[in-house]
Amino acid sequence: MDLAVFLVVLASAAMQAGWNVALKLRLDPLQALVLVVIGAGISAAPLALWFGPPDAAVLPLIAASVACHMAYYGCLASAYARAELGLAYPVARGSALLMTAAVSILVLHEPIGVLGVAGIVLLAASIVILARRSFGRVLEGQALLLAMGSGIAITGFTLIDGTAARIAGSANAYTTWLFVCDAVLVGLVTLGSRVTLGSKRRRAFTLPPGTFALALGGGAMLFVSYWLSIWAMTQAPIGLVTAVRESSVLFGALMAVLVLHEKLHAERVVAAFLVLGGLALIKLH
Repeated sequence: MDLAVFLVVLASAAMQAGWNVALKLRLDPLQALVLVVIGAGISAAPLALWFGPPDAAVLPLIAASVACHMAYYGCLASAYARAELGLAYPVARGSALLMTAAVSILVLHEPIGVLGVAGIVLLAASIVILARRSFGRVLEGQALLLAMGSGIAITGFTLIDGTAARIAGSANAYTTWLFVCDAVLVGLVTLGSRVTLGSKRRRAFTLPPGTFALALGGGAMLFVSYWLSIWAMTQAPIGLVTAVRESSVLFGALMAVLVLHEKLHAERVVAAFLVLGGLALIKLH
């Protein structure tokens, strides 16, 4: 992987972890997720108008990707309501890493050599270590299943989006319109829920001061992070881009400790070294 592409994907990983941490600040997970997705759509809208509509050939892929995103958002919000960020986040991202890499190698036949596979394995091992505490716990076990569901959805939209950007020849119009569609659909679903579920649901979405700025900042990180990732998929194998982007588990673990004041368990330290080793092998690939 070219150094410039490698650094772009690392920046994407840091922002990916950042918006997930934003979901755990001040609001419940469902509120935060809705606001961040809408914030991403607001951030993308001016650029979508600037780039113009995407190619007609990728419109069905945008629809399929939006469906996968809806499944991802639903599973992720439910997982965060049941477990720490430090558990749910790495499981969601790590399971997606393994599944995406497998499809990339076995189905798409992308050129991922021995070092690349070894790096992916190390990153996957870091996920298993981070998730170890969940086994045998009923509450966190539910979160684990939901996080795995998120991983399946991530695999779906990652492969769809990487393929669509290559078909379109550019990640720009495709990505911006994807996030606009995401935000519109999430907004409509939320509005419909407020209408149909009555005053109790409406009260649940009463927001404290300063929420809009948090949502817009988190949304901007979500949008730019994924935009960079899709661009990188037009420059390098999808499996390797996904693997490097999953270094966000390291950024997420650090932020969970420093920002959310979660405990620094020993396995998080071990996992961090595995992530670094995996990244080094992928860069050497």
